[in-house]
Amino acid sequence: MDIPVNLAEFLYWVKDRTEKLWSVDDENCPKGFYGARWQGLSEEQIDQVEKKYQVSFTSEHKAFLKILHAIDKKEIVEYEDEGELITEECIFFYNWLENEKEIIAQTKYFYKGIWNDVTSVNHVWLKSWGIKPKSIEKKKQIFDEWFSKLPQLLPVRDSAYIVSNENLKWNPVIGGSGSGVVILGWDFRTYLLYELREHLDIYTDIYDEEDERFYPELIDEVQKINNENFKYDETKDIPYLKEMILYWSSGWKGFGLNYHPESAKVHAIVKTYIAEEEK
Repeated sequence: MDIPVNLAEFLYWVKDRTEKLWSVDDENCPKGFYGARWQGLSEEQIDQVEKKYQVSFTSEHKAFLKILHAIDKKEIVEYEDEGELITEECIFFYNWLENEKEIIAQTKYFYKGIWNDVTSVNHVWLKSWGIKPKSIEKKKQIFDEWFSKLPQLLPVRDSAYIVSNENLKWNPVIGGSGSGVVILGWDFRTYLLYELREHLDIYTDIYDEEDERFYPELIDEVQKINNENFKYDETKDIPYLKEMILYWSSGWKGFGLNYHPESAKVHAIVKTYIAEEEK
C-alpha cells in the first residue's frame, strides 16, 4: 500500500482515500459520510483560532488543520435504548470555526473527569501528590496545582486530545475517560490510522478455521506502523500526565510497557499505586 511517511503527504493520502470511499453510496461508506469532504483551514484562519481560544497549535497539528481539519457532514450513530432504535447526528472531527461550544465543553470535561475519579469510588491519588489528605478542600488544592502544570490539551475528536507542546520530542494524542487516560498515538500519523481505520480500507479478511469464518484484521503495513510507534522509548514523555496514564495498568501499553506478566491470560485493569492516607 505504501502509506506515506512524510506527514503532509500522509495527510493528503488520507484526504484522497477517505473522500474516495465516501464518494460511493454503498456498504463501505459509513452512515452520514456519503459525499463528505474535508474542510482545511487557511493560515489566516489558524492564526485567528489561536487568538480566539488562546491556544498554540504544534506544527503537526497545523498541518492537520490545513489539509484535513473537519468534514462538512455529521456522523450518524445508531444504538438501541430499551428496544428502540435511536439515531443521532454527531460531530466527526471538531470544527474550530463552528464547534466553539463543544470544544470548550470537551476541554472542561477532561478536568471534571479526572477530578470525579479523585472524589468518587475510584479514589485516584498519584504518588507525587503525597499522602492523601482527608479534607476535600486540601485534595482539590493539590489536584488543581497539578492540573495547572499539564501541557495544553486540545480536543480533536470526541475524547481525543492533542498534547500541544512543541518542546516534546514526540507528538502524542491521548484519549480516554476520567483518570483512565491512554495513548492513541505518539504522532498524528499513527493516531489518524487508528481513528480513521474504518474509513481508509486498511483491513483484510483473515479466515479462522476454528470458527469457520472470516475476521477483519489490519493489514501488515499498518500493524507494523503501530508496533513501531508504541515501542518502548525512554524519551516518550508527557509532563505530569505520564504518571496519571501509568496509574492504571491499561495505560502501560502506550509506553511499550507491560504491567502484567506476559504469561498472564487475563489482563485486568488495576491500579498500579495505592496511596497512603492521612491518619
